[in-house]
Amino acid sequence: MQRAPTDRADVCIVGAGPAGALVANQLASDGYDVTILEAGRRFDFDERQGQMERSIRPGEPGDIWEMGGERDDWSNTGERTYPLNVARVKGVGGSTLHWQGMVMRMHPNDFDGSHDNDDPAWPIDYDDLRPYYAEAETALGVAGTGDNPFAPPREDPTWPMPGFKPSYSDSLFEEACSNLGIAMHSVPNARNSESYDGRSQCVGYGTCQPVCPSGAKYDATVHIEDAEAAGATVIDRVPVQRLVTDGDGRVSAAVYVTPEGDEYRQEAREFVLAAGGIEIPRLLLLSANEDHPDGLANSSGAVGRYFMDHLFAGSGGTLDRRTRQNHVGFITSESHQFYDDPGGAVEHVETGETFVAESDAAYSPIKLEFLNYAGPSPVEIALNGDDWGDSMLGELRAAYGNSIAMGGLVGMPPRRENRVTLDTTTTDDHGNPVPDIKWSWGDRVRRSIARANDIQHTVLNELGVDIEWTANVESGSGPAYHHMGTTRMGTDPDESVVNPRMRSHDLSNLSIASSSVFVTAGSMNPTLTIAALALKCADHVGERL
Repeated sequence: MQRAPTDRADVCIVGAGPAGALVANQLASDGYDVTILEAGRRFDFDERQGQMERSIRPGEPGDIWEMGGERDDWSNTGERTYPLNVARVKGVGGSTLHWQGMVMRMHPNDFDGSHDNDDPAWPIDYDDLRPYYAEAETALGVAGTGDNPFAPPREDPTWPMPGFKPSYSDSLFEEACSNLGIAMHSVPNARNSESYDGRSQCVGYGTCQPVCPSGAKYDATVHIEDAEAAGATVIDRVPVQRLVTDGDGRVSAAVYVTPEGDEYRQEAREFVLAAGGIEIPRLLLLSANEDHPDGLANSSGAVGRYFMDHLFAGSGGTLDRRTRQNHVGFITSESHQFYDDPGGAVEHVETGETFVAESDAAYSPIKLEFLNYAGPSPVEIALNGDDWGDSMLGELRAAYGNSIAMGGLVGMPPRRENRVTLDTTTTDDHGNPVPDIKWSWGDRVRRSIARANDIQHTVLNELGVDIEWTANVESGSGPAYHHMGTTRMGTDPDESVVNPRMRSHDLSNLSIASSSVFVTAGSMNPTLTIAALALKCADHVGERL
């Protein structure tokens, strides 16, 4: 394709994931000339069937979204290793090409700093985002049910589509949770429970991660295509090397390289960074110049700092009855009972036995999940085995069908020492220093994972599960790959990177639409909040234009 810069652009957006797509669509629909620069390629929708087939074949080489190699290298010099490339995608659509599709709103306590821990307040509150949350749910197409007693207030009790029904394994958990006084409720999903926005309803492939072949699960190509229909230009496979400033406190151009090695400058009136919580701080640091020796938008020294993620806690095993494991490829039931009150007691309704937190110290919010994809799939068992015919059938009957598990997320506090910097000893395919991730957990994260495990074990024991594994502090716990906090929002230019309108304190025409502006992590999956913030950012950019 033609990868030369557009002659005139009102807005240049770096990154074609959900944030970039929503900003582009809104501004292009409002009549502005929008150009999107994307480092990865455009994947053809017709490829998805083949991607799904490759993803379930054991030993299939490579990543179906083509991550890896010198282009995507990174370093770790922190306390813990961060496995960055396990779950990121460079391409038109970004991480929504392979995400799980869960879309919960963050709670008011997440914004106002009123959790019983040391999380600071955001410079905006829940009410500031309420209209944008509603707009984002409509844009993404969310299937939901108003049965969550712990959910934040809504302006409309309904969702764009009816929610998905609880799975069979959810019904097994329901009795145990009822005995323990733990409320289960449905999960809002950005996947179609019925036809929506010209896309199919979910047809149950069950391979939601890493790929949805039907297109029923939302991904950002939906709004990229809408933006293009409104006149936006998308240029793929053009990693931005640096941003250029004009000396008057403005960005003048984004410099990018084509696959052929040609270097171009894309000029625009406004620039929006929407490339995620790792690549955005990296680009700002790579753009250091005489006027900005520590990197762009970094007079506070906060660029790259306060890196956060969600940590997984889980446990599972087998039951002496069938569980219909892996019949559903996404989560249909959760419990947010321990979100605003993570230390809350669990009391058995019949016996009166009480299960309390082992410590009265601070916890992160805890989001509990009832997993529909516990244990190996029959396809995995069959393809990994050496048996055939009746022998293979016997192995399947013995190994499949009784697994059950719970999962959950806990958030990290924003720690200044957790950060993304540049590793000048290792370079990418264009000679740029790769991102270096310094990552550590801290006592609150460890305590919160242990607390989540205690609740999970209480439920599993009540259900009669033979517990065989636990993802805990010692083994199995790891990141949810929700990159947050590296260009935090704030009102003090000495402590933050962008203001509440998501414009850089230092550069008057540079905005950031990303989870990188999050002040705290909460424990809810971040994509709906990313979408809401992107729509808010688009409004503010439009006001300046």
